[in-house]
Amino acid sequence: MIPILLSVLNDDEQLYASFKSEAEPHMNALYNFAVSLTNDRDGAQDLVQETYIKAFRFFDKFEKGTNCKAWLFRIMKNTFINDYRKITKQPKQVDFDNIDNFYEEIKASFVSNNHLEEEIFNNLLGDEITDAIADLSDEFKTVIVLCDIEGFSYEEIAEITESPIGTVRSRLHRARKILFTKLYKYASRQGYTNKN
Repeated sequence: MIPILLSVLNDDEQLYASFKSEAEPHMNALYNFAVSLTNDRDGAQDLVQETYIKAFRFFDKFEKGTNCKAWLFRIMKNTFINDYRKITKQPKQVDFDNIDNFYEEIKASFVSNNHLEEEIFNNLLGDEITDAIADLSDEFKTVIVLCDIEGFSYEEIAEITESPIGTVRSRLHRARKILFTKLYKYASRQGYTNKN
């Protein structure tokens, strides 16, 4: 998806090659983060694409030798927030013809109610863990995903979320306590707790 997109943007071959080598390795991590933000595969792909377009447009401002992954994550987070603000300011529009058509198509067929995050982390995390993370508020979910799944440092998370490092530590601590409470029985069943 992105290599095709970038080839369209390819005005300066040296700039394109530099951007591709710096930014492309982080595509999967960005997609996973986009899914955790949007809870929608199509929305996640759109968010990744928009992030890469903005990053390429402003790549001349990127300082070589700094953390490109954190830079891309910050662009994504800001893009998501700005898009969310636009959506919340617009009135909801409903196309009743589409709803009727959808209902007619599905009323006699099986509809899966699996959550997207369950599908994505199916082999990585158990259902209970995935559900517990999905139930967190956005502030807590973001720091858990960035720290415990993506492996960012506190400083990088502070840069991405544009929050003080103390706030990052506090949110991470609180998110982990919430997860501990929700997942204690699961951990016991899996043999991760000490019965003494």
